[in-house]
Amino acid sequence: MIRRCLPWPDARLRTKAAPVEAITDEIRAIWTDMIDTMEAMPGVGLAAVQIGVMQRLAVVDASEARGQVVRMANPEVLHASVQLRAHDEASPNLPGAHATIERPRAVTVRFLNEAGEIEERDFVGLWATSVQHQIDHLDGKMYFDRLSKMKRDILLRKAKKIAG
Repeated sequence: MIRRCLPWPDARLRTKAAPVEAITDEIRAIWTDMIDTMEAMPGVGLAAVQIGVMQRLAVVDASEARGQVVRMANPEVLHASVQLRAHDEASPNLPGAHATIERPRAVTVRFLNEAGEIEERDFVGLWATSVQHQIDHLDGKMYFDRLSKMKRDILLRKAKKIAG
């Protein structure tokens, strides 16, 4: 089921999500809705907070052909490359706005997978950017928080104008 994304500045987008205790059928159903919502955007990732579910859940699929979704609970970055990669980022929570953000080009992430097992996985390029973007959401941060105050203010004014 496609879920509605919270509109910025909903306070939940600034709230740190709660850890997931165990992978249950309810968690799997939320992941399924998140994947449906991500594909409908279309996007390369989605955090549960974006649809108002205040749990540390994320889905990422930066594959060319799609269908390579990684489901994550409690994702955390263990290692990040020194080399940065710039990418144009956006969010369905703030339609019409985007900005170039620099993040580590590669990250190693630990998370609970859909089998309920702890997994460590390396992500590179767009995959790494998307995973970091989703973890920011789970920590109550938006991509534009990584901009200077001036650039952030311009971006938010532009988005407000687009929203009408």
